[in-house]
Amino acid sequence: MVRVKTPVIAASATDKSKNRRMSNAERSSYFARREAAKVLRCVLQGDARRRAVGSIKSLIYSPSVRNKKATFALVCQTLKHLPIIKDVLEAASILNSKWKRQGELMYIITYDILFGQAALLVGDAEKFLLLRKDALQSALAQLLVRKRVKSVKDLVALHQIPDVLKPRYVRVNTLKLDVESAIHELGKQNEVYKDGMISGLLILPPGTDLHDHPLVLNGSVFMQGKASSMVAAALRPEPGWEVLDACSAPGNKTVHLAALMKGKGKIIACELNEKRVERLKGTIKLAGAANVEVLHGDFLNLNPKDPSYSKVRAILLDPSCSGSGTAAERLDHLLPSYSAGHADTTDLDRLTKLAAFQKKALLHALSFPAVERVVYSTCSINQIENEDVINSVLPVAASYGFQLATPFPQWPRRGLCVFEGSEHLLRTDPVEDKEGFFIALFVKKTLNYLEEPITTLTNTSETEPIKRKKQFKKSKFVMSCFFTKMWLKPRRGAHKRTAARDRRH
Repeated sequence: MVRVKTPVIAASATDKSKNRRMSNAERSSYFARREAAKVLRCVLQGDARRRAVGSIKSLIYSPSVRNKKATFALVCQTLKHLPIIKDVLEAASILNSKWKRQGELMYIITYDILFGQAALLVGDAEKFLLLRKDALQSALAQLLVRKRVKSVKDLVALHQIPDVLKPRYVRVNTLKLDVESAIHELGKQNEVYKDGMISGLLILPPGTDLHDHPLVLNGSVFMQGKASSMVAAALRPEPGWEVLDACSAPGNKTVHLAALMKGKGKIIACELNEKRVERLKGTIKLAGAANVEVLHGDFLNLNPKDPSYSKVRAILLDPSCSGSGTAAERLDHLLPSYSAGHADTTDLDRLTKLAAFQKKALLHALSFPAVERVVYSTCSINQIENEDVINSVLPVAASYGFQLATPFPQWPRRGLCVFEGSEHLLRTDPVEDKEGFFIALFVKKTLNYLEEPITTLTNTSETEPIKRKKQFKKSKFVMSCFFTKMWLKPRRGAHKRTAARDRRH
């Protein structure tokens, strides 16, 4: 009886797939699941190695993903339920070696069967799991009993954190569109305000979805946060200059430099990772930044004395970092490593290695003979990647004729007061500003713009009122030291180092 039943089911499924075409909704769901599986594989592999190719959002909103909304929802919801899905699949013990090799797709489909839109499940993998739906539901019921919770919602709630409400910032790409035209187009459906500090940066309400907006798709505006937009603006490259972007992918800061230079001069965009080079090229093409030259190679291997770089006058260095300042924005709380506790205590060995690379890269940037300005930036809140790196290079920087300048003097949040001169450094707060960035600006001592207000980038006559909290006047730097502890959150092993220090005293 079994011998007869199995081929009949297979034959009917095959005949049905041949004779019946998918509906548009089924087709959309089918491809969204497979796109989501590819993104999920990349996310999980990067998280396991702690070397992510990109954030969840950046991977989903890359040009290669067509059905972005559905893919985003599937990836996020599958990650949110992933511990449950893994437990269910293991308890049900239904995956053979063939389907285990497609584990990410199995996770996506299992989510849809148990928690999502099972009505739109078509495809061989979907049919395989649908035939075993009872086993999956039984395993889920047993898991709820074992965990002593009443519902899946109660189980998921144990791992959830509050959503971060953040205004939608967009930067107008002035290589393609003027600011007023962008405001007119975006203002047809949303309230739009100009940022009071960064020229060409616009503010829209939190949750505004512009991923499918024509201005985004054609590169006229870029979805880029305020802190990220401050980096290129702090460098202040002039039209006609030669500029080196040392670690340039994915390219948002690179094309911002091109816009600030009005498409004139030359930008050398250096990137080591081959996959990220392709993404960088796509960003440059989208922006229409014709003055950018991509260099696939290691910035540290560039010879500062090579005649090719003899006219480079400014360097933007935004090296690899822990990304601790943008963890919420990148949705890191959905990753398995977060559940394992890695988000609370970043591995000290990894931070030490990152800081060593960051210091080496910064020293290399300062060694280019013709360079007048160097910006060092990270999206980290860790002192070891920020103030400690800057402090460690100051003697060498001075020997090259550099000293720290003050980017955006009106900005209230400065560096941690751990060395003299740290008031020149700039920080953004993950709580107050929704992103944790760090910026340091080095300039040649002989130049006259050490304290020149960088706000000259903004035409204040064009700045329109923005609904926001009243800004306080710049406090004395000594007051900022009072709040230093907020940046120095305890990490794994911190109590041991404190105890050792107390014993020495």
